Amino acid sequence: MEAIQTYTQQPGYFKRLNAFDWLFALVLCAGALYAFNRFSAYMDVYEKGILLASAPVFAALGWYWKPVRWLMPLSFALALWAVSLYGGDLAAADKRFFLKYMLSSQSAILWMSTMFVLSTLFYWGGLVARSDFGGAIGSRLCWAGIVLGVTGMLVRWYESYLIGTDVGHIPISNLYEVFILFSLITAMFYLYYEEHYKTRTLGPFVLLVISAAVGFLLWYTVARGASEIQPLVPALQSWWMKIHVPANFIGYGTFALAAMVASAYLLKSHGLLEDRLPSLEVLDDVMYKAISIGFAFFTIATILGALWAAEAWGGYWSWDPKETWALIVWLNYAAWLHMRLMSGLRGRPAAWWALVGLLVTTFAFLGVNMFLSGLHSYGKL
Repeated sequence: MEAIQTYTQQPGYFKRLNAFDWLFALVLCAGALYAFNRFSAYMDVYEKGILLASAPVFAALGWYWKPVRWLMPLSFALALWAVSLYGGDLAAADKRFFLKYMLSSQSAILWMSTMFVLSTLFYWGGLVARSDFGGAIGSRLCWAGIVLGVTGMLVRWYESYLIGTDVGHIPISNLYEVFILFSLITAMFYLYYEEHYKTRTLGPFVLLVISAAVGFLLWYTVARGASEIQPLVPALQSWWMKIHVPANFIGYGTFALAAMVASAYLLKSHGLLEDRLPSLEVLDDVMYKAISIGFAFFTIATILGALWAAEAWGGYWSWDPKETWALIVWLNYAAWLHMRLMSGLRGRPAAWWALVGLLVTTFAFLGVNMFLSGLHSYGKL
């Protein structure tokens, strides 16, 4: 009864917001309206809707998770600085110091990669040495990587339009771009859990998978020249891409996070790093919440993908290898959640299942592009 009275005495949600919260929302709305006024001529009705809806969505996100309130303005300020340095000339990327070495999309993404790798090293150093300092530096470097990655993606979006209005597109269309998206999403979800559970000892594990993605990204850039901006193939010239791909990679990112937390769970449950990791209950809770969020977004992405396929190829489902493996991933995590909720799946079996799930997800994400062909062949290595 006392808990109920305490809850009912709390102010309503909107009453808990302060002036800075409302200022953040106002700036987002102003930015969306400016972008609408400046670029709506290049958008169809769906893209306009996505742009206008993004302001309240990100405002609500910033109200819920406070770091978003400085992350977004800082990233947008750096991106606008880069745009002003370009001055409408793509060749400026090789002429102006800050563009060449920091703010062009390729430079910012290289810096992002560096920050994530350094973050991994500091997180591990802090864990091994039992040092709070190492974890604190690792966390700050991870945040720096996110800022630079978001900036790089925004600048790349602008650069695509400098090449030509018929080339310009949101940078989530090929393996190079989605590996950046995967790294950013995984890092942001990890940092949320780091703050929520007041522990940095999961950073060494989660940053490993991000560093692996960065390693692939750097190889892909050097070996295949993947950083070059290419026109969209006809099947990708759709507003569906702008919502299907991010939803898909929220799923991939949180599944990967859950797998790395599962690896920490298995180590602790076998007596390794036992006194340095959070309790098994916390590890189990993070694993469950990450998979739950990932499954929800992956389900949405699968439905959106079917609708997109109907528009692009004339059918909702064609048993293309990518579609088939997406279904396998969905069934894997549906079964995990079913066993969790219906049979109380916990402990090592749940952790091993989540870890093996990463292998299934990785093949669906990358292996299909490497070894199989089909309607999604535009993503081949």
